[in-house]
Amino acid sequence: MPTENIAAELLLEAHGLARRYGSRVAVHDVQVTVRRGEVLGLLGLNGAGKSTILRILTGVIAPHAGTIRIAGHNLSQAPLAAKRHLGYLPEIPPLYPDAKVDEYLDLCAALHGVAQSRRAAAVARAKERCGLAGVGVRLIRNLSKGFQQRVGIAQAIVHEPAVLILDEPTVGLDPAQIQDMRALIQSLRDERAILLSTHLLSEAESVCSRVAVLHQGRIVYDAPLAARAHRLVVSFHRPPPLADLTTLAGVLGASALTPQRFALQVNDLPIVAELVAARAVHANWGLHELTLGGSALEQIFLNLTRDHAEVAA
Repeated sequence: MPTENIAAELLLEAHGLARRYGSRVAVHDVQVTVRRGEVLGLLGLNGAGKSTILRILTGVIAPHAGTIRIAGHNLSQAPLAAKRHLGYLPEIPPLYPDAKVDEYLDLCAALHGVAQSRRAAAVARAKERCGLAGVGVRLIRNLSKGFQQRVGIAQAIVHEPAVLILDEPTVGLDPAQIQDMRALIQSLRDERAILLSTHLLSEAESVCSRVAVLHQGRIVYDAPLAARAHRLVVSFHRPPPLADLTTLAGVLGASALTPQRFALQVNDLPIVAELVAARAVHANWGLHELTLGGSALEQIFLNLTRDHAEVAA
């Protein structure tokens, strides 16, 4: 069903998700919401529970607790209605290597309930969106890894779902293919809500509008992702008030590490570093240190996942 028939902006909503494997709690009290036009990146170390959450959200496995609504439909009470609005690309794409691309996508459209009279148009539209227009008659096994991944996304959108869930969509791709895949995901965002899991911070920064960090089965961080946010560490012999640093152009936020040392969240490292140095000289702050500290997201992620005791607390 086309996404324009769905009025609700909140397209994916999950509350209180829990899942156990024997005595081990894999997912605990997880909340997930994604709106139309939003790309939520689910970040976490290997084994944090990302794939388990995605399998729960797509109905592959059932949660031991919690509720899920997809485009307004309760996944446990009305699974067929909910899944009509859901597209899913697992980490290993569910491809048939001996099928032609057109044959496979036609089958996927049929399985998703697309009427026979509309399937050819649906397949053509999905191929065009995914850059597959010239490979419809080729066997899937003869395509490159990058094109096979595109076929995987095409099968996930062939029925025009409102919600698209992608599990590690760029795994195994070369740098050029990764760039192509990220551009494809960006092109799909306006029409639907997208949730993708990744352990690559650069991927989240490239395509996501919001990130959630999963650690030991719990969401420990969920916030919008500031575009091009990086970390700049500075220290001064005669430090200014913290508020003075936040007024500098390009500084998105600031925090005090010590009375003389500060971490600045900035949108352009080279330009802001030059501005800070110039202001320090003009105001006689006595610049002592100016260090490029990597992305702000990287620092947040490391802080949340490095100290297990702190996260549990």
